[in-house]
Amino acid sequence: MIDIPEKHKTIFKTIGEAADSLDQRVFVVGGYVRDYYLQNRDSESKDIDFVTVGSGIQLAKKVAKKLNTSTISLFKQFGTAQVKYGDLDLEFVGARKESYRRNSRKPIVEDGTLEDDQLRRDLTINALSWCLNPDSFGVLHDPFEGIQDLQNAIIRTPIDPEKTFDDDPLRMMRAVRFATQLDFSIEDETMNAIKKMAPRLSIISKERIIDELNKIVMAPTPSIGFALLMKSNLLNQFFPEMVNLKGVDEKKGQHHKDNFWHTLKVLDNTAEVSDNLWLRWGAIMHDIAKPVTKKFIKGTGWTFHGHDAVGAKWVPRIFRRLGLPLDERMRYVKKLVRLHLRPIALVSDEVSDSAVRRLIYEAGDEIDDLMTLCRADITSKNEWRVQKYLQNFDRVEKKIEEVEEKDRIRKWKNPIGGEEIMETLDVEPGPIVGEVKETIKNAILDGEIANNHDEAYQYLLQIKDQFLKKKD
Repeated sequence: MIDIPEKHKTIFKTIGEAADSLDQRVFVVGGYVRDYYLQNRDSESKDIDFVTVGSGIQLAKKVAKKLNTSTISLFKQFGTAQVKYGDLDLEFVGARKESYRRNSRKPIVEDGTLEDDQLRRDLTINALSWCLNPDSFGVLHDPFEGIQDLQNAIIRTPIDPEKTFDDDPLRMMRAVRFATQLDFSIEDETMNAIKKMAPRLSIISKERIIDELNKIVMAPTPSIGFALLMKSNLLNQFFPEMVNLKGVDEKKGQHHKDNFWHTLKVLDNTAEVSDNLWLRWGAIMHDIAKPVTKKFIKGTGWTFHGHDAVGAKWVPRIFRRLGLPLDERMRYVKKLVRLHLRPIALVSDEVSDSAVRRLIYEAGDEIDDLMTLCRADITSKNEWRVQKYLQNFDRVEKKIEEVEEKDRIRKWKNPIGGEEIMETLDVEPGPIVGEVKETIKNAILDGEIANNHDEAYQYLLQIKDQFLKKKD
């Protein structure tokens, strides 16, 4: 028997009493219990799951009444209910057993015992539960030695791993995800089963897969997860472009770096300084097109010319296939991939303000994140080289600050609008208007005129004749 965390003890006792009044057994299960033992203190979880031997919906209704809350959601088709109480989401489900058709993502669900429910859990560390009924309040149920696995930092399935993963292949992704988040090792038998069952992931929807993958991406050290996904053959099931980064070619005694491990280092470097999911995806994607742009040039060595542009073109296609959003978040990642080499060209003392202006204009509000990615891209093991590159980027950032303060390009809008151009040139809407705006933009970015309306308008008067000739 354990000492239930004080801040939830009253609620748990209320739930236990409600279950007793219905002649049902009830248990708090899963992540809440696991995290208690991991942290050896009160769980910070706001989502708490309860299993009852009987009707989860009936128990939820009784609990809501006892807690004097009307915020309850019923999901009758799944036999589950959610009670909102303060900042807690209390989810109730009847104990059940599940079986899967060979090619179906949806289980056949039947009522079951607590033992049945624990048998269907994905991992031993997630099969822990505490009884909440008054006669056994706080009694731990640990049928698969999950506590020992927590102590030994081991990821393992409750039953035969092949059976576990065959029933629900997403459990393979969850095993990798928990190993990543907790920095645990996957037990050999479990890992071997994942390698064997990896193709079975094909029956799982991309939405469920990307949900687990994003949790891996957001882990403190995401490289742990991607290394395990590679080792287990899971990565090849949904992200072959990343698998293709792995490996080193040699020609005439010259090697290039392994771009898979380089990418993981860039991802970890990014994770150390930012919890922006999409910046981390920028790190994952920044060199994604290197395998198809790789060439060996005599006297030069290995080159990856154009991998930034090709990679940017790939971003929408890969996002669509993985089930990632195709909105401004995708465009943000695409921009980072397209521009990630540009700051490197600005390290020279002789670089023009024009080049800096153009980078600021193209990067816009993402300029700071772009520089963060560029710094993360420094993965040399030579400390002197690392410091040299970092100092170069310090100079670039200083130039960006100076130019931005002087020219205000970051959120740039053309000081001359289309209406004013049509009025000044006496033209109808058409291609000429766009060409004039582009010419004015280039003049500002090249430093020919200042970024203000007066100079832009005077410039428009100077160039209008050449466009009027086109009109004629």
